[in-house]
Amino acid sequence: MGHHLQRHHKDVKKAPEKTNLPKGQLTMKQALTPTLPLSSPRAKQITRLIGEFIADYMAPFNIVENRKFIQMFKVLEPKFKVPCRGHFSEKVIPEIYNETKQSVKECLKNADCIALTTDGWTSRATQSYITITAQVIDEKWESKSFVLQTRELSESHTGVNIAHVLRNALREWELTRPQTTIACVTDNASNMDIAVRESGLHPHIKCLAHVVNLASKRGLAVSRVARLLGRVRRVTTFFHKSTTATAVLANKQTQLELPRHKLITDVQTRWNSTYEMLARYLEQQAAVSAALSSPEIRRNAREIDTLDNTDISDVEDIVKLLKPLKTATTVVCDEKEPTVSLIMPLKYMIEQSMSPDENDTQTIANMKSAILRDISDRYSGDCNDMLQECTALDPRFRSLSHLNNEQRESVYARIREKAAGPHLPRNQTSDTDERTTRASASTPGAAEQAMVEVETAQGAEPVEGERQMQDVTQPPPPKKTALEDLLGSSYTTLEPVQSSRGIEMEIVAYRNGIPIPLNSSPLGWWKVNAYAYPILAPLAKAYLCIPATSVPSERVFSTAGDIVCAQRSLITPEHVDMLVFLKKNQS
Repeated sequence: MGHHLQRHHKDVKKAPEKTNLPKGQLTMKQALTPTLPLSSPRAKQITRLIGEFIADYMAPFNIVENRKFIQMFKVLEPKFKVPCRGHFSEKVIPEIYNETKQSVKECLKNADCIALTTDGWTSRATQSYITITAQVIDEKWESKSFVLQTRELSESHTGVNIAHVLRNALREWELTRPQTTIACVTDNASNMDIAVRESGLHPHIKCLAHVVNLASKRGLAVSRVARLLGRVRRVTTFFHKSTTATAVLANKQTQLELPRHKLITDVQTRWNSTYEMLARYLEQQAAVSAALSSPEIRRNAREIDTLDNTDISDVEDIVKLLKPLKTATTVVCDEKEPTVSLIMPLKYMIEQSMSPDENDTQTIANMKSAILRDISDRYSGDCNDMLQECTALDPRFRSLSHLNNEQRESVYARIREKAAGPHLPRNQTSDTDERTTRASASTPGAAEQAMVEVETAQGAEPVEGERQMQDVTQPPPPKKTALEDLLGSSYTTLEPVQSSRGIEMEIVAYRNGIPIPLNSSPLGWWKVNAYAYPILAPLAKAYLCIPATSVPSERVFSTAGDIVCAQRSLITPEHVDMLVFLKKNQS
């Protein structure tokens, strides 16, 4: 019958085959479909991508045994059988880790200078870890940041134990450089002083964000301020705990045409959350007062004290005082541009903003005094000298306007001494020789002429002692300018750039340039102008790779917290290290 219908009645549709197979059981056709061997190129590609997905999405290894996950691959690639989680945890992830590690090692090997940051954290399983990150500036004058390792610290967090971890990292990642030092940025804990010193790292830079945090906490601990914070905190906590109060507040916000923002309760370990709590309270003050006066929540809010006009005035003054500190913290947490050069200008700005004013209330005067006492002693001695040199080599701040004339001359004298010394990063001396030889071979004094060219590239008429530096967005200037025809014989020399006269000429030319705008990129400027300053450029790269904060290490905490989640709090420290590394370093 079926044969007859097929030959003479082709318009009759064939009824679909029905199977009584249990759900999930393969059909005969599916069962006979050959499985891709794990060693096949296609299976390797899929397996690799699953491993990269696990690392990037911070998914638990057992996701590959999830019913829907397996079902998805049966549809996408019926021939592929998803390997077990052990295959990923013991083979795939370690392979990706080792490949990525070699790539990072190669980047670090090619870097002339390296700076480290380190910080510690504790997982949900109460395991202590220490994370180390590296910052470099590559040959394109671009800032790069790598997480090197996240290692368990089962012993007590003494400086000696942390130093042991740091020394092992230096060996494992082959970070040591002849005739150069490796800066390390940490928080202000005393054990970190010992750890950095014992591990041979130098200089040791204290995280500016932590410095500001400690100083701000001193100001917020003033008795009058502490009482105000307690009252605001009770209000915000009340609204967070009461769904009725939250609904009433939202209604009042709508009526008063205020933003539908929730109130913020601060976290005691983060001073900027206190700033945000106060700023948000001021924004929503009218809605809060109206909500607390409403019949729906008045009975439950009897113990909540609203702030009177004097209190509100004090809160406004506190927020105004803390705003520069909040902005400074935000600025130095940027990883894309150099931040170490910001430390001294920002410290100067904070000190100036905390200077006494006859119009200050007693509360603000006490806050200023407490903050100023705490921050004034930070970054002193040799650390101060080094940070001022970092600032000088940032073309935004080369005028060092926060210093007096004697201090400026002292900073540039130290730069002159270091530029003449044997401390330059590896390969830079030979690069300088090559550039100098190439320049000298073309025309007499061409290296020095290059400095003149850069200063006049924008077409500005130069005045003695004041030259306009080339905008970082412009291409390198032409090899010959009208100015060279007029003044070339007076401003060229056959002396090699490495001579003391060459160093002095570079420093004079650099100092005479007008500082670039604050919103410009110092690395972009050096990328364009490095050839004109072959001695100063390596020194600038060595300094500007240092971050102002240990934030690169701290940012790992949230990532690691997602990896060491409640779902898999028993994950091994080795896998924590690999997964954090891959999450942060995979392109």
